[in-house]
Amino acid sequence: MENNKKNNEEPMVIGITMGEPLGIGPEVIVKALYDPFLRRGVKFIIFGMDEFLGYAADTAEISPFWGRCQHEKISRDFPHHIVVADYDDYVVPLLAKGPSRAGGEASLRFCVDAIDAAKAGIVDAIVTAPISKVSWKLAEAEWPGHTELLAARCKSPHKAMMFVAGPLKIALATIHEALFDLRNVFTIGRVYEPIDLLNTALQEFFGIKNPHIAVAALNPHAGEEGQFGDEEQRIISPAILIAQEMGIKCSGPYPADSLFVKAAAGQFDGVVAMYHDQGMIPVKLLAFKDAVNVTIGLPIIRTSPAHGTAFDIAGRGVADESSFKAAVKLAIEMVKTRRQNSVVSRQQ
Repeated sequence: MENNKKNNEEPMVIGITMGEPLGIGPEVIVKALYDPFLRRGVKFIIFGMDEFLGYAADTAEISPFWGRCQHEKISRDFPHHIVVADYDDYVVPLLAKGPSRAGGEASLRFCVDAIDAAKAGIVDAIVTAPISKVSWKLAEAEWPGHTELLAARCKSPHKAMMFVAGPLKIALATIHEALFDLRNVFTIGRVYEPIDLLNTALQEFFGIKNPHIAVAALNPHAGEEGQFGDEEQRIISPAILIAQEMGIKCSGPYPADSLFVKAAAGQFDGVVAMYHDQGMIPVKLLAFKDAVNVTIGLPIIRTSPAHGTAFDIAGRGVADESSFKAAVKLAIEMVKTRRQNSVVSRQQ
């Protein structure tokens, strides 16, 4: 009982990856963490480059408020509330523009080390600033982006992208596939998996004991009994039936043109969308500035802002930190909920 209480009261440590050095990551990190209310009772390790963070602070007219250590020496018990694990052994031209091999190599290393720190218990969650997929490709990375890297390093074959936008919590069945190519990857398993992962995430990280998940249709009017496509009958409905047989409270498929209105009104706890834009349009419409991306299906907590590197405005001091701040807040709440659930389960 005492150990449970101690673990629950121990200050949490949030790991933050700086992302693409030449993007807006350094700026939104500095602006977000400058908020004293966000920092209250929480410690942060920034996996990044002190030079870029200092430049972003100077541009935003903010005095540096963090400590610094060599990235090889990070630990949970550092003396500062915020410390930069500095990768000063990487050389990225400060005033360069756009994607680069150097930026890709650095941002990839930030992510790999942060994931390993989360697995080792040094940090309780990771918040990732945007990376450039082009930079990673130039750096010959094995993975195209964060989600694939996280799944590989955590050895998690089952994962999904989830977005939190105001009242909406949406998981995607397919992500970065061309719309006309969906027929080649659209299977019962691809629909069932996000239902299962979303159900677990809503329980573990959002404290919803028996969530009700709505599943979107793929075709207009949910196919209208096969008149506009039969994927609802062949693929989506069987996936829903399997989930129901596994004890998951889910229903559908619902026509997407009306589903998100009902979900935003609180009729459902979560939604599984069939393809990228079907889910992202309501997310961006309802919460363009503060939507958050969560990777579910991992043993660690990872959130990120729902925007990219914004090379066009990087270094100008005009980036909006709202989405990054929301990602940090959500990571903190997810850690709190996981800790509370852990204490309750041990008491039972």
